[in-house]
Amino acid sequence: QVQLVESGGGLVQAGGSLRLSCAASGRTFSSLRMGWFRQAPGKEREFVATISGTGASTYVADSVKGRFTISRDNAKNTVYLQMNSLKPDDTADYYCAGKSAGIATIGSQYPYWGQGTQVTVSS
Repeated sequence: QVQLVESGGGLVQAGGSLRLSCAASGRTFSSLRMGWFRQAPGKEREFVATISGTGASTYVADSVKGRFTISRDNAKNTVYLQMNSLKPDDTADYYCAGKSAGIATIGSQYPYWGQGTQVTVSS
């Protein structure tokens, strides 16, 4: 089993930045591909970014490209989502997720999920 715990959410003004963290336990972290997803009120869950186990390969959604960066520190069993130039449309609950190797942008492909952290961007 894998346990994931997100942190770092909060309230920020448009144009501001936040860094989300997701701490993992229960399995060799470097063997997991990690992803970030988000879900806004009344909307479907949306893929945000994913990173390979080594951190060498990343992929981010077009909606956040150039503003969000995913990274990981395998020594700390933690994956990060650096969010810059935040917009009100970025307001959502953000979730980290883990899976075995293999790129995936669909939530159902990730068996491990955190509880989420809320991000609110005010205009």
